[in-house]
Amino acid sequence: MSHMPSPSESRRAKNARRAGEFPPAPEPLAVPVFDSHTHLDLTVQEAGVPGGASGDPVEALITAAAKSGVDRLVQVGVDVDSSRWGAELAERHGSVLATVALHPNDAPRLSDLDSALREIEALAGRPRVRGIGETGLDTFRTGEEGRAAQEESFRAHIAIAKRHGKALVIHDRDAHDDVLRVLDAEGAPDTVVLHCFSGDAEFAAECVRRGYYLSFAGTVTFASAGSLREAAALTPIEQMMVETDAPYLTPTPYRGRPNASYLIPLTVRVLAEARGVDADELCAAISANGERVFGPW
Repeated sequence: MSHMPSPSESRRAKNARRAGEFPPAPEPLAVPVFDSHTHLDLTVQEAGVPGGASGDPVEALITAAAKSGVDRLVQVGVDVDSSRWGAELAERHGSVLATVALHPNDAPRLSDLDSALREIEALAGRPRVRGIGETGLDTFRTGEEGRAAQEESFRAHIAIAKRHGKALVIHDRDAHDDVLRVLDAEGAPDTVVLHCFSGDAEFAAECVRRGYYLSFAGTVTFASAGSLREAAALTPIEQMMVETDAPYLTPTPYRGRPNASYLIPLTVRVLAEARGVDADELCAAISANGERVFGPW
């Protein structure tokens, strides 16, 4: 693997690794669904994955997901190396699609942002790359001194998404108003996904009104996440997706242990309860949403 995680990614993943082994597999989903946002490279590098029967840890993760009813994955890039790796994986594996981008927390640290953006744009043209992300704004980990570069990168990614007709996958942490401000100023692409949606019902309603897709992660299962479940309850299933952000954000009752796509059923069932729909119905809707957002696998 060529992707080197950022310091913040490394800290989070090391905490996950210290917490113990991967959780047991949940009851599989009856209707297959896809993981809209995962980091297979980081899961292997930082959480540690046995190779399985094939000896390939990435293949082991994909196989374990399929056994849980998670039959398709979107591998998400966070820098040039991971984006290239994901694009190449998607070209080799029919159940994987890729997105490419510079993570908003990494953009201010790059010595040559323009050069990195050019490499992302070159990758964006590959047919198995179906999204530009994760990009966006993060005022939690990036201080005031890095905000201008972060916003410059976000605006550039919006332009790349529009030029290539690809979905824009947004990382938004403590930056809801600014994310909407930049999207309004630049003009949002036709398809926008709020990865690991973290807003309240009011913000969810604004995103829904704009036609954006809201992707919910394991955080929606946390006991303290009542506002997220309220947001899920008002999100039309036609604008809802589910993700892991693996190896992070492991759903209850395994919070703090490494995450992987095979654990999606835990999150789906909580979402279905919050939304007041049958889990099978939700899975079918999410799969249809995935086809609209990312195209056919």
